[in-house]
Amino acid sequence: MSDNPTAGTSSHDATRDAARDVEEFRYVMDNIRRQVGHVIVGQDEVVDHLLITLLVGGHCLITGMPGTAKTLLVRTLSEALGLDFNRIQFTPDLMPTDITGTDIIDEDETGRRNWTFVPGPVFTNVLLADEINRTPPKTQAALLEAMQEKSATVRGQMHKLPNPFFVLATQNPLELEGTYPLPEAQLDRFLFNLMLDYLPAQDELEVVARFTSDTPTPIPTRCTDAAQIIAFQQLVRQVPVSESVARYAVDLVRATRPADERSPEIVKKYVKFGASVRATLFLTLSAKARALMDGRYHVTNEDMNALAAPVLRHRVLLNYFADSDGVTMEDVIGETIRSFG
Repeated sequence: MSDNPTAGTSSHDATRDAARDVEEFRYVMDNIRRQVGHVIVGQDEVVDHLLITLLVGGHCLITGMPGTAKTLLVRTLSEALGLDFNRIQFTPDLMPTDITGTDIIDEDETGRRNWTFVPGPVFTNVLLADEINRTPPKTQAALLEAMQEKSATVRGQMHKLPNPFFVLATQNPLELEGTYPLPEAQLDRFLFNLMLDYLPAQDELEVVARFTSDTPTPIPTRCTDAAQIIAFQQLVRQVPVSESVARYAVDLVRATRPADERSPEIVKKYVKFGASVRATLFLTLSAKARALMDGRYHVTNEDMNALAAPVLRHRVLLNYFADSDGVTMEDVIGETIRSFG
């Protein structure tokens, strides 16, 4: 029996506070989904994955066809989140300072000249990097530094970015001529790689009805703010993961490596390089966010399975046998998950 009579009360209060925080989290997330749904038709899973990316402090890469409402989706989500939004259209002549900003010579009232920093579009909360593979590597590197370090360096001076900072980069899978594909090491910095596909026929019909009428497009209501999102990011990290579930995440990622004893035959035959330990970290963190969004304060193997594809598809490199035999990344990841069933 405890000698401290207040120990039980403190524990009860902590549990009650945690329950209240989780309930507030669910209320805000559900409200954000509703507000986005007033503008965006379908794409519920994509919206959830974008929210998970934000909640774990990561960044997201979307590969999708033109005209799939990527810009509208990100802008609508940022409005519902109460965050600042900027968009950069990447082109071959884009320079690093076009993203980060630059120093200019400014003259004050006394005639004295000083260097003044003019922030670029990267100084925002939500940044849409449209067609990131259309700009040269040195410009890509400026953005990737900002993603990793949450800062931008101009003329040797480091400038901190706003918090939270979330990058959604898009790639066009159709046109590859004149592009600069991201190296594997840089792709690894993205939490998710989402495949944005065509809408089902019924959803496409709803899009036509909604956006060809004289009814104004609804403006999403602000549901939260930057300070609350930062608090939610801390709450996500507090979600416990049992040792067995953590072991499952480790084994699942290790199974994508051809040399591992647990890897299935499809991996040994068609995979050149498997996912790194960063994939395990991101898979576990995103599973925590998914569990919390589902109203659970614990992570399951199902959370890991549901998020394996977006976490792994840009971290596993297939060999030429896969190309010749028509084996896709989805085939490899799906078979790897089933091998643990």
